[in-house]
Amino acid sequence: MSHEELTIRLEAGISGDMLDLPWDVPLAHWPEPLLIPLPRGISRHVVRFVDVDGTVMALKEIAPEFAAREFRLLRALEEMDIPAVHGVGVVTGRSDAQGDPLPGVLVTEHLTWSIPYRNVYARTLRPDTMDRLLDALVLLLVRLHLVGFAWNDCSLSNVLFRRDAQAFAAYLVDAETGELQERLSDGQRRNDLDIAHFNIAGGLLDLQAGDRLSPDIDAVAIADEIPRRYERLWAELTAVEHVAGTERWRIARRVERLNTLGFDVAELDLRRTADGVVRIEPKVVDPGYHSRRLLRLVGLDVGENQARRLLNDLDQYTATKNAATTPGPMRTRRTEPNAREDVLAAHAWLAEVYEPVIGAIPADLRGKLEDAQVFHEVLEHRWYMSEEADRDVGLDEAVADYIETVLHSKPDEARILTVDPDVTGMLELDALARRDSEPE
Repeated sequence: MSHEELTIRLEAGISGDMLDLPWDVPLAHWPEPLLIPLPRGISRHVVRFVDVDGTVMALKEIAPEFAAREFRLLRALEEMDIPAVHGVGVVTGRSDAQGDPLPGVLVTEHLTWSIPYRNVYARTLRPDTMDRLLDALVLLLVRLHLVGFAWNDCSLSNVLFRRDAQAFAAYLVDAETGELQERLSDGQRRNDLDIAHFNIAGGLLDLQAGDRLSPDIDAVAIADEIPRRYERLWAELTAVEHVAGTERWRIARRVERLNTLGFDVAELDLRRTADGVVRIEPKVVDPGYHSRRLLRLVGLDVGENQARRLLNDLDQYTATKNAATTPGPMRTRRTEPNAREDVLAAHAWLAEVYEPVIGAIPADLRGKLEDAQVFHEVLEHRWYMSEEADRDVGLDEAVADYIETVLHSKPDEARILTVDPDVTGMLELDALARRDSEPE
């Protein structure tokens, strides 16, 4: 094969080893020793995983023009902080040994610690775990629509899930049919929602037919929840609210609710009507309110719910420190925040609490979960240990017990090297639902 005819456009920093891959062979016929047998969803295209200088890349065989278009869409979504796989590059100009043209290839980085839906939806899946998965999927669809992206092919096969504290985060995998516009009309949003509703029902029924989903679960009823939850979230984020003049507190409450959902509010359009009622219309931007605050304070880039949990622990740590040095009742939050004090307290928490917990994890167990997820689970484990022991269990004791009784038995989520959902051990996901509420 003549490499002069082959074009590989990759982002800077990617290893030149990509050039040595057998691009003159269809992906379906690549030799097994080159491939990493990661689980993958159903796809109309051939998808294979390879290791390039220690990084797992997903290769999708697709027409060159579609590969280039999808690459651009993925990079645009990434710039807008939308959860999606990272586009690495495009391979064009392929031909086989006889000189016949081959499809192009879209190169994306495999999303570590991610879980395909066939590994998530298992026969023992609990209803509250299902709720969290639905919420993650709906949130992803809403975030896409807020930035003007019509997916046009939302399905379980086109989503990966990641643990995010007690919840899940959903990531877009396939943007091939997507369209990015300045703003979507209501009709475009409804069409996208109808496609998601239909495809998700079909995906769940397919799992049920393959004995992957309990026959007691009503797949259609689950899919019917998608549009209902979508409309509730969309209304919370975008609906106009009218507030009486005596209820000004509702303006701040609206912003707090949006922040709790993980959204920043760029501005509020407040207009007084003739009868004294204030009309509130929020402009919601930049999902990731808590994760950005944590990143700004201590440089940890984690999921939104993980960030929320870490910030709660940081606030408790700061309050305890303040109580030790200030007479009077302990306050969980200062009424007058000081930016310098916040940063100093955050870095003290990082050095005295977070890093010792992560540093205590043995090297051979570090691939089990993301660091932030480990910290979240240690806090939860400590809370339940303290409740059972009827005393405040120290963090060191909780970490040691968590490693011994919990972490050792978890599957390695950094790289699940099997395509059989029954072997991956993903039933561990259901452990999240065995504890109905997260401790304060």
